[in-house]
Amino acid sequence: MKSMPLHVKIILGLILGVVYSFISSSLGWNEFTINWIDPFGKVFIRILKFIAVPLVLFSVISGVASLKDVSKLGRMGAKTLLLYLLTTVFAISVGLILVNVIQPGKFIEQDQRVKNRIAYELWVKSATGQGPKDNRNFLTDPQFKEQVEGALTPAELEEMKKKVNEQDARIADKLKSAQKTKESRPLDFLVDMIPENLAASLANNKLMLQVIFFAIFFGITMAFLPPKTASPALIVIDALNAVFLKMVEIVMAGAPFFVFCLLSGVIAKMANTPGEVFEIFKSLSSYSLTVLLGLGLMIFLIYPLIAKAIVKGMSYSRFFKNIAPAQFLAFSTSSSAATLPVTMECLEENMGVSKNVSSFVLPIGATVNMDGTSLYQAVAVVFLAQLHMVDLTLAQQLVIVMTATLSSIGAAAVPSAGLVMMIIVLQSVGLNPAWIAIVFPVDRILDMCRTVVNVTGDATVSTIIADSEGELNMPEQLHDYSHIKES
Repeated sequence: MKSMPLHVKIILGLILGVVYSFISSSLGWNEFTINWIDPFGKVFIRILKFIAVPLVLFSVISGVASLKDVSKLGRMGAKTLLLYLLTTVFAISVGLILVNVIQPGKFIEQDQRVKNRIAYELWVKSATGQGPKDNRNFLTDPQFKEQVEGALTPAELEEMKKKVNEQDARIADKLKSAQKTKESRPLDFLVDMIPENLAASLANNKLMLQVIFFAIFFGITMAFLPPKTASPALIVIDALNAVFLKMVEIVMAGAPFFVFCLLSGVIAKMANTPGEVFEIFKSLSSYSLTVLLGLGLMIFLIYPLIAKAIVKGMSYSRFFKNIAPAQFLAFSTSSSAATLPVTMECLEENMGVSKNVSSFVLPIGATVNMDGTSLYQAVAVVFLAQLHMVDLTLAQQLVIVMTATLSSIGAAAVPSAGLVMMIIVLQSVGLNPAWIAIVFPVDRILDMCRTVVNVTGDATVSTIIADSEGELNMPEQLHDYSHIKES
């Protein structure tokens, strides 16, 4: 076991976690699993999160302060934002192509879709006082008269009218967050980047951009100071950075066990029996498979091919070996922020990306680059439209691309943040934001998969930028964790 690579151990932890969770649900052990096993997974995420903020702070300061040419920072920043923007737009486009070709929303029975359509028209009338944007009206169209009358009894119609005016309690907070984001002004993101209180920013993982801004500003200021003045502070910062990196190594030695606990807890909370878990996926299978296909294309085809085409000496297998621990950790934690310390170590130790690049590009990516989340939103929004027999025009789908791209910037790098973003995208094309409740049952598992895409995208962009800046030096051997005593 000691000679086994870390990513293989993590895979075993994932598999054992899934197997155990099904045994647990079959034997009625879910309460035990949630009370006595799941907490260890939460401990793991908390440790990684508290390491992430100081590691970003000291890594960025050290990297920026060490730059001999400060103008290089501006060039690197422009490349970073441009590449992240391009990969996000590309991911959304992949999602839209797949969902329009496969049309997962049309796999549902026609009668149910007619009911959904009627509910949508009732919502539109109640919310706006106008008709649907696609100019179709099932409630009054003679062509659908028999279907409408057969699809809904008077009691069902009355019940739908009541639901139109009620918000699902599960999405109330997300609706509020989405409304606040939607009402923000164009340059509010710029204001939000500046910390009012550094201590408050350091204490909140959701304010990572503020930490990055302070660290860059601090590092640039140190770079302008005479070496004699700046050196003592830089020595301390480098030492603190080394301490937090060592923390990552120590924690990662126990990653397989913690991942087992995480997966066991996630599935135990989803359903009480294996049959219920399968039923959840069966009801949304066409949607889930379309999302997974898109995410799989990004992970296993698009990113490695881009890296192989641009970075000299990069091979398909080496790409995955270099970043596998971060990918599997991203899957189990569903958080780019929690995975960030491990992503940084994988890129620096395995991929050979310099600390100057990784400490600058990766923290920004964990905050603004949400390729997987954006792809999933594109598929989900069009799927929900298809489910309700709403035809989205090309112009509306372009609005989805733009809105999903803009809403991904600054989205919290935490589990299920994509649901808040999805509300904004739904509203941008005149669809009911409460529809997110439909995809709630499978969101957690899909969230795990799309976080892998987010982290893989961060790693790809960071590697490309390091190569373009002449700061990529891939080692022959992967980083070895075996010298640390396993938990």
